[in-house]
Amino acid sequence: MPKLILASTSPRRKELLEQVNIPFKTRKQEVDESKIVTLNPKEKVETLAHLKAINTPILSSDEVILSADTVVSFEGGIFEKPKNEEDAFRMLSTLSGKFHSVYSGVCIRSEKKQAIFIEKTDVEFWELTDDEIEDYIQSKDPFDKAGAYGIQTQGAMFVKQIVGDYFNVVGLPISKVVRELRSFAIYTK
Repeated sequence: MPKLILASTSPRRKELLEQVNIPFKTRKQEVDESKIVTLNPKEKVETLAHLKAINTPILSSDEVILSADTVVSFEGGIFEKPKNEEDAFRMLSTLSGKFHSVYSGVCIRSEKKQAIFIEKTDVEFWELTDDEIEDYIQSKDPFDKAGAYGIQTQGAMFVKQIVGDYFNVVGLPISKVVRELRSFAIYTK
């Protein structure tokens, strides 16, 4: 039976795999994400997911590596995790009252094969006041999340609507991942 290795320390990705009862272990990978400078969000998440997968060693022939990367895209720009409070404020005020897109790239690989795919979800924010944004920033919730918000946490109050996969916005398009893992003989329990 193949063993799934999640090449991520993201608590959200771990929770999503646990939610669908897929047994896995985590393995940290070392990738310098700053070297990928493209402004094309599809290219960025695909490249980073692939780099994370190939930089995570397969230690036995029955291991399958799962890696992912998620970014927020708005009008030709990419919003990753905010660097500080000012960066978080800039991102959230820019997204206020508008649609943006969330892209996740996923790479699954074994010794014998590899699959890469991209998922896109569109998200619309309500108009946000400066006070709402400041209060959210003070919660410290924005700082480990692409686009400076978590749809699964307090950031949910900003979301007017989504078009596409909610779990993709959380950080892993889990239903598509489950279906792809089947081709690697990894199943839910």
